[in-house]
Amino acid sequence: MTDYQIHNSRRCAATGRELKAGERYFSVLIDDGGKFVRQDYSQEGWPGPPRGAFSYWQGRLSPQAATRRTPLDEETLQECFHRLEGDDGPDKVRFRFVLALLLLRRKRLRLEGARQEGGQEVLLVRCPKTGAQSAVTDPKMSDGELEAVQDDVFDVLGWR
Repeated sequence: MTDYQIHNSRRCAATGRELKAGERYFSVLIDDGGKFVRQDYSQEGWPGPPRGAFSYWQGRLSPQAATRRTPLDEETLQECFHRLEGDDGPDKVRFRFVLALLLLRRKRLRLEGARQEGGQEVLLVRCPKTGAQSAVTDPKMSDGELEAVQDDVFDVLGWR
């Protein structure tokens, strides 16, 4: 079990109104005491990014929003991955590791090697587009923990 508090109700956080299929919306990811909280807003309820927002983006609910997954926004994945660099909180290390795995799978990062650092395995990855190299700590999660964090990443980013 992880400590992420996920709010993904498809309701406007300002007005409480349910977001409708085909409607434009704004989402914000807030770091609330070391836990990520997602808030969605309708266009009329969007006050702009709140102070201290970790990340925010705009999207549109597909006409088939109730029956189909929205596409994974790879730019948002990469932005979150880079913004978590250097944050050594255990939940954030796990979250960043799963983001790295998703970006590797989607070929937005390339695995260049691994090294031992302070008794932990650290993956070395490079962005093929920019050439930037990053180190990603492997938190050594069980399959169940890995799946739970992946589910949390999908929930926070609105993919499920």
